[in-house]
Amino acid sequence: MEMMQVWELLSYIVTVVGLPLAIFIFFHEKRKQRETEEEEIYQLLSDGYTDFLKLTLDNPDLKLQSSTATPNLSEDQRERMLAMFGILVALFERAYVFAYKDTMTVREARRWRSWEDFMREWCRREDFRQNLPQLLPGEDPDFTVYIGRIAEEEARSIANPGASS
Repeated sequence: MEMMQVWELLSYIVTVVGLPLAIFIFFHEKRKQRETEEEEIYQLLSDGYTDFLKLTLDNPDLKLQSSTATPNLSEDQRERMLAMFGILVALFERAYVFAYKDTMTVREARRWRSWEDFMREWCRREDFRQNLPQLLPGEDPDFTVYIGRIAEEEARSIANPGASS
């Protein structure tokens, strides 16, 4: 009988301690896995933006590193610029779909702010803002509203430099 009591005591210990511990470990590992996946997505998106910036450097005649619109472009240059703006909008949309949430953790918000900064930087360019209407059809509707609002805010801040957004 004594051995039976030992086994019964061990089963209680497993039930009281082991099961909750196993559940805790399971959820902890799931959270770590989600964080790792989010970090990988963020890194892939960042790599995509870096690749886009390299593309701008490969096309210096378009002056995309400038903060102002590039004047007097040839038809070929306009087509290349529009294609590059299309790539950029697709990248921004991907970032929005994968990284933006109405409610974010501190880490998520920090990551998202870097993407919003990139969007604001590009929306300060008049030629980017002017081409947005033809670049946005077919994009995620929420993203379209979001970047449209940013473009309006940046246009206002340029028109009224002393006013805050």
